[in-house]
Amino acid sequence: MNNAKMWLVVKPTVGVPLFLGAVAVGSFAVHVAVLSNTTWVSDFLSGNELGSGAASAAVTTEGSHLASVPSAAGERITVVLPDGRTAVAVIEEAPTILASHTAAE
Repeated sequence: MNNAKMWLVVKPTVGVPLFLGAVAVGSFAVHVAVLSNTTWVSDFLSGNELGSGAASAAVTTEGSHLASVPSAAGERITVVLPDGRTAVAVIEEAPTILASHTAAE
């Protein structure tokens, strides 16, 4: 046993419950953090369709810097950069790349 001499300082009747209690508190803290910072866990536990909470969270943009998604090519949007500067972006349609045939047929 690697730490056998530890039990000469700490009695097992104190050390084992203390260790198991620390594991239980840590596990509880992790579960609370997961439940409070995600939406899909509460959906799963309540039996709702997964993602129904995420969709409602993505729709609420009050007080945030989110903008609506541009719908047409050529639309201009204003982007706020992390340092506070603003820039204008023009949405372009992505080019379509088709796969080519090989001449080894």
